[in-house]
Amino acid sequence: MDLERARAGIPARESAPDGEWSVRRITERNAAKTYTCPGCHSSILPGIAHLVVWREDSLFGPETALAERRHWHVRCWQTRSFRY
Repeated sequence: MDLERARAGIPARESAPDGEWSVRRITERNAAKTYTCPGCHSSILPGIAHLVVWREDSLFGPETALAERRHWHVRCWQTRSFRY
């Protein structure tokens, strides 16, 4: 069993001032599509490790939160600003 691949499927939970989040790591090997990062609005190309992030505390429930998940560059997610 590929331990890295198995771990990649388990989302981590993160608490931040902007809410509760599930964060799943996508490895280079599993990154097969192009996405737009909401942090920098640049493309995340196939073969680039990144994160898939969704709210854990969505007012509309877990199905909606998962449907609204977004793909982020790791650095963009780590350095996102919290706006209040």
